Amino acid sequence: MYINIVVVDDDPEFRRIATMLLTARGLRVVAESGDGAECLAAVRAHRPHGLLLDLHLPDLDGLSVARQVAEEDDPPRIVLTSTDESFWSQKELEYAGIERFVAKDKLFDADLRALFAATRP
Repeated sequence: MYINIVVVDDDPEFRRIATMLLTARGLRVVAESGDGAECLAAVRAHRPHGLLLDLHLPDLDGLSVARQVAEEDDPPRIVLTSTDESFWSQKELEYAGIERFVAKDKLFDADLRALFAATRP
């Protein structure tokens, strides 16, 4: 069974790299989004198991997007990414429905499959 992921980042080059990394680890990227509104539409359309979500988006910040996604029926696992990891607490992430944070420069070394493995059937 595939684990379906939506990649959300306003940088198309980062989306391309993240998609390559996820695919190389046996995950399937079903959609890419460049902003929060596109992300919400993609989550509703594709019902992914996981969401790789950038903190800084042009319309909404990643925490706001995560809170809205967490309100969906059977929400996906959310992994937040950013180059800035210093201004929020673990409690703030959990409140937003974010399970994990991975700095963008650590994404290559992260066990991406394990981050999204505990998914709905």
